[in-house]
Amino acid sequence: MKAYLGISGALCGVLLSLLFVLAGSARAEDSALTTSEPLPETQVMHAFTEQAKEGVGVLDVPDRQKHLIMFSMGVALLIFLSITVAFGVAMALYGKRVFVPHMIFAGFSLTLAIVHSVVAVVWFFPSSSP
Repeated sequence: MKAYLGISGALCGVLLSLLFVLAGSARAEDSALTTSEPLPETQVMHAFTEQAKEGVGVLDVPDRQKHLIMFSMGVALLIFLSITVAFGVAMALYGKRVFVPHMIFAGFSLTLAIVHSVVAVVWFFPSSSP
C-alpha cells in the first residue's frame, strides 16, 4: 500500500506542476479599461454593451495551443483513470485496503473529465460564430 501511495503521490505532484505550467502559459495579459465611468442606473447594462462593442475580455487563443491544452488534459485524464483502475483491481482481486485513494482518484478523474468536455464544447463547438 505504501508503494501505491508513494507512486501516486509522486504522479500527482508531477501532474499538478504540469497543470500550473500550462495554466501560466494560457493566462491573458491584464489591460486597463479607458472608458469613462457610466451612471449608476446604467452601470450593469453599460458593462454588457461595452463588452459586446469592444470585445473586451475575449482571449483569442491559437488553435495549436488549444489542442495542446486539450491533449495535456486528456493525458492527465487517462493517467488518473489508469490509477483509479489499478487501485480498484488491487482492492477487488488482492484485498488491499486502498479504498480511499481509489475514491480520491475517481473524483479527480470525474472532475477532469467534466472540465475536459466543457472546454472542448466551449472552444470547438461555439453556439454562434463571430
